Amino acid sequence: MVRGSSRSHHHVSPSREPVSAAATWEVFKTIWPYLWEFRTRMGAAFVLLVAAKVATVTMPWALKNIVDGLDRSQHQVLVVPLLMLAFYGLLRFGSVFFAEARDAVFSRITERAMRRMVLRVFRHLHALELEFHLSRQTGGISRDIDRGGNGFGFLMRMLVFNIVPTLIELALVAGILLINFSAWYALIILICVGIYIYFTVVTTEWRNRFVREMNQLDSETNTRAIDSLLNYETVKYFNNEEYESEQYDRNLARWESARLKTRMTLMLLNSGQALIIASGMVALLWLAAGDVVNGEMTLGSLVMINAYILQLFLPLNFLGMVYREVRRALTDIENMFALLKKTPSVKDAPDAKPLEVSEGSVEFRNVSFAYHVERPIIRNLSFRVEPGQKVAIVGPSGSGKSTLARLLFRFYDLDGGEILIDGQPIRDVTQLSLRRAIGVVPQDTVLFNDTIFSNVAYGRPEAAAEEVHEAIHLANLDHFIRALPEGDKTRVGERGLKVSGGEKQRIAIARVILKKPPILLFDEATSALDSATERAILAALNKLAKNHTSLVIAHRLSTVIDADQILVMEQGEIMERGTHQQLLAQNGRYARMWQLQQNTHE
Repeated sequence: MVRGSSRSHHHVSPSREPVSAAATWEVFKTIWPYLWEFRTRMGAAFVLLVAAKVATVTMPWALKNIVDGLDRSQHQVLVVPLLMLAFYGLLRFGSVFFAEARDAVFSRITERAMRRMVLRVFRHLHALELEFHLSRQTGGISRDIDRGGNGFGFLMRMLVFNIVPTLIELALVAGILLINFSAWYALIILICVGIYIYFTVVTTEWRNRFVREMNQLDSETNTRAIDSLLNYETVKYFNNEEYESEQYDRNLARWESARLKTRMTLMLLNSGQALIIASGMVALLWLAAGDVVNGEMTLGSLVMINAYILQLFLPLNFLGMVYREVRRALTDIENMFALLKKTPSVKDAPDAKPLEVSEGSVEFRNVSFAYHVERPIIRNLSFRVEPGQKVAIVGPSGSGKSTLARLLFRFYDLDGGEILIDGQPIRDVTQLSLRRAIGVVPQDTVLFNDTIFSNVAYGRPEAAAEEVHEAIHLANLDHFIRALPEGDKTRVGERGLKVSGGEKQRIAIARVILKKPPILLFDEATSALDSATERAILAALNKLAKNHTSLVIAHRLSTVIDADQILVMEQGEIMERGTHQQLLAQNGRYARMWQLQQNTHE
């Protein structure tokens, strides 16, 4: 949950540290079940991969025979070279065709596995407790998922389309050279490849610290920009556009400097790789040219060796990039899977049963709770809401009123005592059934950037259109919607910014009407509204609360004078309880609060 008030400028998504060998193995172990599901397709893709490489490796051999045939039979009928030319053309087509077929077969595996993985992480994030989402910035989490999904796709493409094919080709070429020519040819290629891989790994590890610095600064810059835009109104209130631009530019300048370092080190890496490849090619061609001069090798064999060198070093030329990107992809996948390792602190009991609401009574029995051990919020609190009753909780800010709502919804587990619904402790029932039984109208209704109709339908997505329209009618939204050119198809904007507070609250009420819960929870649902709007919303709330068990957390006492019972909270404890008239008669805290609010109103 991105909160408009958050200004944590030092937060970035988890640093993209290089993964260790153990972590790499862990990533592959996590990925494997997703791939194994498509083992038949994987087998077919591997067969096509090998077929494409065999065709590719056979091409230089066909070329050798064409050159040798032409060389020996300049004045004869060119039957053999012509057949070999046709065979060469067939091999070239085959190498492309088999590679394309492999891509087509394997892409389904990658896309389906990526979909399953990202969905699993998304579900898990929704299963994590509220505290996790309050302490993490949503931008960082979404980037972790995005990078992780893309990293998996990249890793699969590189393994299947680059790394494994290159290793197969290297083995085939080394084998052909070893069998047909001197062992020196195979040895030079293997030594050259070994030096190339060693240089690439060492240099890339050295470069990684610059790449990590650049990524961290990229995340910081992105977080700052999103934060600033989410707080657009606050920026305008304090005329801080220039300040925000300066902060953003300062971050961009640091990112620019880090980016330049990565560019320079990339130049060193690419130049070193090019030098190793050029040295290997010169050594092989020097050896082959000497053998041709000595008559130990035909011209066709020289052409074949040259073709093998070009064919082999072309994919190797990209190995540095592949290594860097694979390391980055593994880090990104590990960061995404790290989200899965975060276990929810609020979990269903192993034997949890669905909540069965027959009457709708709610009881808080000796409840104690603290967000931090040294600062208790709720202290040994007890009260009961009878079926169909309306109970209001009032008190100063910080007294723990809204915390009670979060505890009833089981966003947090209690430190002591228990909360019961129809005699069933909420810790012993499934969270899904508990939350299905409670309808919440919050103080700040956050809407999706969608139509009014869709936002109301969110209360019960499977509801028929007629039911949604009925909920809109009961929430007194009809008049407002009729005045809009697009009616209920009007989009509400990011976080509902295009509709007023009163309209937002009506949409929230319509949602709850559509949900049809037996228990209602109003968390300061009218505190942000003006008096006229508040009266209209209160009428809708009272209509909604009829025949429901209602718990109303209120700041304005005028909104709860009709409550069956009013609880006055202070520092996590109930100081007074009774009806409006009873509490006024006691002439205590409630009476003082009432007098103060009346004076303020006047």
